[in-house]
Amino acid sequence: MTRLCRFCHSPLTQTLVDLGQTPLANGYLPDDPAAISAERSFPLHVMVCNACWLAQTTETVPADAIFTHDYAYLSSYSAGWVAHARHYAEAMTARFALGPQSRVVEVASNDGYLLQHFVAMGVPVLGVEPAGHAAEVAEEIGVPTRVLFFDKTSATALRAEGFAADLIAANNVLAHVPDIRSFAAGFKALLKPTGVATFEFPHLARLLEQVQFDTIYHEHYSYLSLTFVERLMNEIGLVVFDIETLPTHGGSLRVFVCHPGAYSDTPAVALLRAREAAMKLGQAEGYQGFAQKVEKVIVEFRAFLARARAIGKSVAGYGAAAKGNTFLNVAGLGVGDLAFVVDRNPQKQGHLLPGSHVPVLAIDAIAARKPDYLVILPWNIAAEVMEQQAQIRDWGGQFVTAIPRLMIR
Repeated sequence: MTRLCRFCHSPLTQTLVDLGQTPLANGYLPDDPAAISAERSFPLHVMVCNACWLAQTTETVPADAIFTHDYAYLSSYSAGWVAHARHYAEAMTARFALGPQSRVVEVASNDGYLLQHFVAMGVPVLGVEPAGHAAEVAEEIGVPTRVLFFDKTSATALRAEGFAADLIAANNVLAHVPDIRSFAAGFKALLKPTGVATFEFPHLARLLEQVQFDTIYHEHYSYLSLTFVERLMNEIGLVVFDIETLPTHGGSLRVFVCHPGAYSDTPAVALLRAREAAMKLGQAEGYQGFAQKVEKVIVEFRAFLARARAIGKSVAGYGAAAKGNTFLNVAGLGVGDLAFVVDRNPQKQGHLLPGSHVPVLAIDAIAARKPDYLVILPWNIAAEVMEQQAQIRDWGGQFVTAIPRLMIR
């Protein structure tokens, strides 16, 4: 069957990587035989459009099957991410002279982790969040939130209600929408004439360079480069005028967009265009050989587990993160490989990881069970975790990360 690009509808012919059948990466299970038997898996196959250069999953799992009322991810459980949000709020308020006369909207505002900082500075805000539970948490801390999916239709309705925005933030959501064109068009509809929208997303270039295949999962419909994002914005009537590179999520971009003519381009835009051209992200060649790199990472990690078992060492995981679930499922790992995983989020504790069915426990299980190795599944916060859990050194424990290569420290 010929698959078509979900953006430009050209035939898809080039595979980036086929990760097989996996369950939803945030589909945590109760420890119940009926729930386990009812668990579903879907193909996790990424192809690249050789016309518009959008890297995309081939299987469109409906968004309302993922971002449900009890969607487990809450941003505020990462102290580093909350600090990142505070720095953003302070920088944007200063750069664009935001104040009581302004309006900041965040799309996919989760539990209010970002907008709370604008509220504290006296800037009016509105969160837009499809997951009801996260929206309730945001409301409880004083962040007004609408429970809805953002697109051109909903954005037009919000503008009619008086919510035209001076700044729209969209952190790690552009990749999460199947109809990326209608989603992006919503920003044009909601922005004031001199308004600015910022999009943060993991950079496809870093995924390729660092073999970050575990950031591929069903709720990430797209894997984004500037090459594609500029085309997207131009087609819906906005333009990219500035870019910042960020360390978050293993290497992200913050792309600034506006109505044509509202702001002048910074040199950062041309520099990144040149970098992506050098990586051949506008050519088929730039995407070849990735699957072989993924296989090497998996082989190395499975060899580490075999060595640990052979000498009677215990292995546990830190972070019931979606990326960890992709990693464990693609590697074919389970409770015989990781005894348990800990997570700070009580919504995940007492559940099983999807697919691998490894139990999720509270953080204090580390001190109670004293694993010899602690695998940090969300490797992007490894420094934070190693600082917080330094006590494992007391019993000779070591930290492990698998991507982009096996590291034991």
